[in-house]
Amino acid sequence: MGRPMQFETGAAVDKAMDLFWRQGYAGTTPQELASELGIGKGSLYNTFESKHALFTRALRRYSERRLEYLTDLFSAAGPIGPRLKGAMIVLAGIGEHQRGCVMVNAAAELGPADDDVNRIADDLFTQIEAVFRLAIERGQESGEFGVDRVAGTAASQLLASVIGLSVLVKAGGPPERFGAVVDGIVDSL
Repeated sequence: MGRPMQFETGAAVDKAMDLFWRQGYAGTTPQELASELGIGKGSLYNTFESKHALFTRALRRYSERRLEYLTDLFSAAGPIGPRLKGAMIVLAGIGEHQRGCVMVNAAAELGPADDDVNRIADDLFTQIEAVFRLAIERGQESGEFGVDRVAGTAASQLLASVIGLSVLVKAGGPPERFGAVVDGIVDSL
């Protein structure tokens, strides 16, 4: 009979996600993961099977958190524009850090060669786009946004902007410039 697990897996996944976010998948060794989580490599593999399995689990957790944030943000009544701006700023990581979006980073690093990462990223991006589309439609119905733009196309443009801004944030630069870009994009709706 093995020893009982001495750590909470949810907290371990969060710590792993943060390490992957800082260093990337290839730049993170199993030993670094074990050290970051405060466990032995054997426990790492017994609990998560592999570095890749832990990585995909961390990406799914990141997705869940981002979608919970967006659901909460857009479930309330009130003007949509300021919430869209806030969502874009948070999703791109503007002013928060210079790591960009963990999902954008993962897709850029592994997407073409990793079907699991591709699926997880595509699923998150599709869901974010759907949230944006519904928010834009609500803004159009309320008269806050013009009705001359197709909400689905505008949502795709917002998503592409968030992804691009995430890359720019990771590359560095003044948050004020990126905030002005977000303002311009949402104000054009």
